[in-house]
Amino acid sequence: MAVSESDILRSEVRWAMIVGVAVAVIFAAVIYTGIELHVNPPSNIETIDPKALHLSNEFTESNLGTRVEPEGRITTRIVATQFAFDPPCVVVPANEPVTLRLTTPDVIHGILVTGTNVNTMIVPGYVAQVHTVFTKTGDLLMPCHEYCGLGHSQMWATVRVVPRESFRPDAEGRVACD
Repeated sequence: MAVSESDILRSEVRWAMIVGVAVAVIFAAVIYTGIELHVNPPSNIETIDPKALHLSNEFTESNLGTRVEPEGRITTRIVATQFAFDPPCVVVPANEPVTLRLTTPDVIHGILVTGTNVNTMIVPGYVAQVHTVFTKTGDLLMPCHEYCGLGHSQMWATVRVVPRESFRPDAEGRVACD
């Protein structure tokens, strides 16, 4: 049985329409999640001088860890260095929006908080920022997932997620691991 040229053309048009509909559905899903659900790719481009982190107001040693900001926002600040996170343990409340702000003075690092969707690169000269809500309580491991040297395998921290009623900031709004 010979296939005519018109049969081939109909088949190609049909497949082109199927592909066009698939592309339109994917495009509509991206637009919907971006506008309606506020799910967007990371776009926080904030630079910082990696040689002066300890002199910068935001990333001085006394300002690291979790803090409830005056407007009520919960922010955790962490500095990644070869081969440690400072602080090595942070406390966050469950089921509350949390902003993680991270930077590094030396080489590229990466974090992945186990059991969550938190996963980002930490590049010298930039502040990495992740907004999330931790839904399960407990201690979550946060290893560096970007090879940063010989001590890389020992570079990890803990994110301690506590029930909201156990999250008790001090007079300055700070919360630390015991």
